Amino acid sequence: MKKSLLLLSVLISLIGFSQVKPTTAAERMKSIQQRKALQQQSMVNHIPFRNIGPSIMSGRVVDIDVNPDDPTEFYVAYATGGLWHSTNNGQSFTPIFDSEDVLFIGDIAVNWKEKNRTIWVGTGEVNSSRSSYAGVGMYKSNNNGKTWDYLGLPESHHIGKIQLDPNNANVAWVAVLGHLYSPNKERGVYKTTDGGKSWKQTLTIDENTGVVDIDINPNNTNELYAAAWYRTRRAWNFEEGGKTSGIYKSNDGGETWNLLTAQGAGFPTGDGVGRIGVAVFPKNPQIVYAIVDNQNRRPDTAQKKVDLKTFEVKDLKDLTKEKFLALDDNRLDTFLKRNFVPRKYTAKTVKELVQNNQLKPTAVYEFLYDENVDQYPTGVIGAEIYRSNDGGKSWSKTNTKGLNLYNTFGYYFGKIFVSPVNENKVVITGISIELSTDGGKTFSNIDRQNMHGDHHAVWINPKRDSHIFSGNDGGLNISYDDGANWFFANTPSVGQYYAITVDNAKPYNVYGGLQDNGTWFGPSTNKENIGWQSSGDNPFKRINGGDGMQVQVDTRDNQTVYTGSQFGVYSRLNIASRQRKSIRPMNDLGEPAYRFNWQSPIVVSQHNQDVVYFGTNKFHRSLNKADTLPPISGDLTSNPKQGDVPYGTISTISESPIKFGLLYTGTDDGSIHLSRDGGYTWTNVSAKLPKGLWVSRVVASGHREGRVYASLNGYRNDNFLPYLYVSEDFGANWKAINANLPNEPVNVIREDAKHDSLLYVGTDGGLYVTINGGKDFFSWNNGLPKSVPIHDLVIQTRENELVLGTHGRSLYIAKLDSVQLLMKDALYRSKKENEVGKGQAALLPSDKTPGRKNKRAVGVNITGEPVLVKP
Repeated sequence: MKKSLLLLSVLISLIGFSQVKPTTAAERMKSIQQRKALQQQSMVNHIPFRNIGPSIMSGRVVDIDVNPDDPTEFYVAYATGGLWHSTNNGQSFTPIFDSEDVLFIGDIAVNWKEKNRTIWVGTGEVNSSRSSYAGVGMYKSNNNGKTWDYLGLPESHHIGKIQLDPNNANVAWVAVLGHLYSPNKERGVYKTTDGGKSWKQTLTIDENTGVVDIDINPNNTNELYAAAWYRTRRAWNFEEGGKTSGIYKSNDGGETWNLLTAQGAGFPTGDGVGRIGVAVFPKNPQIVYAIVDNQNRRPDTAQKKVDLKTFEVKDLKDLTKEKFLALDDNRLDTFLKRNFVPRKYTAKTVKELVQNNQLKPTAVYEFLYDENVDQYPTGVIGAEIYRSNDGGKSWSKTNTKGLNLYNTFGYYFGKIFVSPVNENKVVITGISIELSTDGGKTFSNIDRQNMHGDHHAVWINPKRDSHIFSGNDGGLNISYDDGANWFFANTPSVGQYYAITVDNAKPYNVYGGLQDNGTWFGPSTNKENIGWQSSGDNPFKRINGGDGMQVQVDTRDNQTVYTGSQFGVYSRLNIASRQRKSIRPMNDLGEPAYRFNWQSPIVVSQHNQDVVYFGTNKFHRSLNKADTLPPISGDLTSNPKQGDVPYGTISTISESPIKFGLLYTGTDDGSIHLSRDGGYTWTNVSAKLPKGLWVSRVVASGHREGRVYASLNGYRNDNFLPYLYVSEDFGANWKAINANLPNEPVNVIREDAKHDSLLYVGTDGGLYVTINGGKDFFSWNNGLPKSVPIHDLVIQTRENELVLGTHGRSLYIAKLDSVQLLMKDALYRSKKENEVGKGQAALLPSDKTPGRKNKRAVGVNITGEPVLVKP
């Protein structure tokens, strides 16, 4: 199947995505300078944002580096939340990387021997998830993060490991995984001998095989091990492994490399070899451990004969009419309920439909069919542990039982750690964190209730190896007793929000869904403090689990919310009563299954809040608060062929605030559709827009009925250009309004509620504002890191506040009064120019407003439109 999916990926890329090219490193680095200029020229950076947290759920940790002589001091690196330093065992943290041009981290390394505390940062995480952002290479600080030097490697994108030479501060090796969504030759191992001033690529395999992990023999720094990983990811398909994955060794300080895991070495080979982690036991470096994500299928030992009383989905695949009708009714009823077939279908009704030839006898199978489950009914082997006792010459599998560590997504984990003092003590990370004390033969789960799942980073104290750190999707935990007990060291606000909304309560609440941390809501007036720990009552309350996605609120009661997790598993919840009802649309038997976006869009109509809109690959509309969500459109995507990632789905929905029934949808395969009749009929209005991009937002204007905005996102093509458009004629024609935006994918655009040419744009690099409808943009980041992904923006109109949902630093809020003053200035100037003559200067009293330190001011051009001018 993998071969056919690869050919499909190539075919689709040639047909639909050929015009979407990855952005070059030169273009990306140029955009960093452009962003700096927009920050320096900003007219609103005197207006601060306030952070309202929350920190209770934290965010994804990718690495930890701990002072071995004083473990109360350590650094924690977050995937999209930056680098933080603690000197008090995690009671408080200080961000030390916020001044730099990228917040995304793959790995860190600290030279603890140096008094001036040298820190190396490799940007861009390697976990290859849907929000694993690309970095721009290597950074280094020689003064504990006060200042940083950029060291290059801009095409690395995703860095798995930095290995320092313990004997030479100028020597380091870097494991470069490379681009996530496109091939590139700049993958492999890089070495520096001059402290990062220059780099040499010493291991290269091919354009789809990078290096994800590296380790060293501390007693002989000429010996290094590198874990190569073949993987390709596209919007529609993920190849998790390939035959070029394997472990390499160097005996000359990383200058040359030899493959250790060739056929016959005892280590898995072939197309099923996925991500690999490697660890050298420092006391005896001949002992090397490896963990591998084995994507080969498990042996099928199941009984081949179908038992008509007990059966699985695969057993229904080839049944004749007679065999289906012979199925046990009670067992079939149980089966239908267990697999969430719509309740209207019982054994009796389904059999009647089959008997009357209204359904095929295979209809139930086709309803539940999943290509990947069908191709791999027994599942993949998953995590395996291997050990070498001869420096990698030969390997043997150690785990005596299967490890349920990954399920099917080993690409998200893949690390192994060995105690610095005990060769038989091994820790592995996955959905759980597991410990072995017998050299990897058996493992016990050391997760506890106050820990989040999905573990990525571990540190084991070399002086007391029962002292263990674990970094996971929920932050940082620390144990002193081999994982019997843990405490939670989370004070930074590093939540990874996907989507947010607000209600009309007083004070109003902010709701949002977060990566792997569910859906929460809390007051807009929140000020983070640790006082809640004594009361046990955090201001933010959890309302849903899983990967938190979109939220909508019925503002008539500020109690009824619609929310859910990945791939459309949504429900309606009354916060007060806690009553919950599943609202996920289900296709009928005999109909093709719906396709759900990772972040399935849901919208409550502001004209009538009993009306709810929902997107699969079709448009669904409810008139009864989502009690039912029938489809009222056909497929609004291009209906592309499928890989192993749901694709060809609606990604965004917008309802006109001006006219009920005026609707837009955007899809992940680049289509935008318009409906003027509440969703009954649709017109494709995206023919004149670039092809092959993800529609991140389509937004109907609240000021002009025919105006609509669209942002297209090239993240899943490694294309970082800002695609932003406006139409004044319901999408018949589009005009680019990306102006001077940096090369950062655009996630969201919002119109100001009071001024139609005042727009707010959130990108993977920050927040930008235009006062002239997109002719000029400037940055607004007072109170924010220099660069942070903005995934969503919401305006609370009553309070006139802008709320930012960041993917890495939780929630921020700012008043809009001073920003809107710029528009008043422009209107005043326009009026003055009309009095003194078109095009002539008209100074404004507000140009000299105390506290305003703009380097440019607002003017108007010859047509009376606001522009930025020198003061």
